[in-house]
Amino acid sequence: MIPLEDLAHGQRIQGILPQQTVTVVHVTVDGDSAEVFYQRDDGRTGSLLLFRKHEADLHHAQTEQAWSLDADAATLISASEAYRIHLAYLFDPLLAVHTSQVMPLPHQITAVYGEMLERHPLRFLLADDPGAGKTIMAGLLIKELLVRGDVQRCLICAPGSLTDQWQDELWQKFHLRFEILTRDRIEASHSGNPFVDEDRLIIRLDQVARSEELQDRLGSSDWDLIICDEAHKMAASYFGRELKETKRYRLGRFLSRITRHFLLMTATPHNGKEEDFQLFMALIDPDRFEGRYRPGEHSTDVA
Repeated sequence: MIPLEDLAHGQRIQGILPQQTVTVVHVTVDGDSAEVFYQRDDGRTGSLLLFRKHEADLHHAQTEQAWSLDADAATLISASEAYRIHLAYLFDPLLAVHTSQVMPLPHQITAVYGEMLERHPLRFLLADDPGAGKTIMAGLLIKELLVRGDVQRCLICAPGSLTDQWQDELWQKFHLRFEILTRDRIEASHSGNPFVDEDRLIIRLDQVARSEELQDRLGSSDWDLIICDEAHKMAASYFGRELKETKRYRLGRFLSRITRHFLLMTATPHNGKEEDFQLFMALIDPDRFEGRYRPGEHSTDVA
């Protein structure tokens, strides 16, 4: 118990706020009441009017020793283990490999750990033959970036026929749960924007490319990593002097703007036309590949 008259600047008092210790900043006593200005441990300040009936609840806080711990031991062990896991990638350079149900091939290790993870931010075209395991490489990349704390929100854009395959492989091989954007999920969104509700989402390429409404909602969200599968479908071409952009290409350019890391995946990145390839690469780096392809400026003689 502390009388109101004994409250003074600098005291550490318990009982002013429930289950908190505060520091008294200033006290104004007026008869049977006192207005106390205090500061909480998080730095926020406030004031409260106390009366005589509150005196029984006021106590001086016991002086705490530096680095003291009064929490449950099991909680400490759990927190320590979580922190150890969070830092595991510092000691295991192939953490995603050793915590996944995959046995990656050498070229997959090189692509993920030797190329993609070294780039900050990642703006990358992963072009490999069909069946070369691009989905495994993407899964390893996602898991490594999640473990390292570099990615929290991840979006995957794929043709509609491949969305279920992406969801199944990410769960079965990497234990990564992704939701597929469906009409039911859009209508049931509690926020009105399904792109905000989920941190890991798979969208169908044509469903979003053809819907300005979905693109408007997508534009209200930010992503750490966006992966586009079968990215060659995001094509644009020149017809004479006129640039023809498909809806898929415009979606690719839009996705590139709302994410920090951007990965395009395809087995056929080049259709034989340098102009089209330059437009395609502009999805990754619009500054570097700006403008129309000119042989004298955008090609190098390596003979």
